[in-house]
Amino acid sequence: MPFVNVYYSEYQLNDKELKKVSNFIHQSLIQHFHIPKNDYFQLFLPYPPQHFFYDSQYLLENGEKRTDQMIYISITCGQGRTIQQKKKLYQSIAEELSTHLNISTNNIFITLNETLLENWSFGQGIAQMVNQKEEK
Repeated sequence: MPFVNVYYSEYQLNDKELKKVSNFIHQSLIQHFHIPKNDYFQLFLPYPPQHFFYDSQYLLENGEKRTDQMIYISITCGQGRTIQQKKKLYQSIAEELSTHLNISTNNIFITLNETLLENWSFGQGIAQMVNQKEEK
């Protein structure tokens, strides 16, 4: 049930590259969070580069720096994954984007937002992830 928002500098990625980013994120979620293959919800949001303000070195090791080609991936999902699963997910996404799209791992920023199951509706005004019998 992850919902993924990907923010990137406009003109940074073409349609073919966006699809690759999407696939790499989804495959990493399948592999490390064990989500169903058809649990696929992603939104790509380009931003004008002058609208993203950040520190170029914050928490990077060995004096590395970020550039204006940052990609911010925000994943909203249910609770229950281990710290190890989360670390592997971050590493997998960063490695795939770096290897296949030549995006520096310094420029790949990922956040994970965990929510309770009752906070999701996948349409029809229903909280599908909650046992309907429990609510009565």
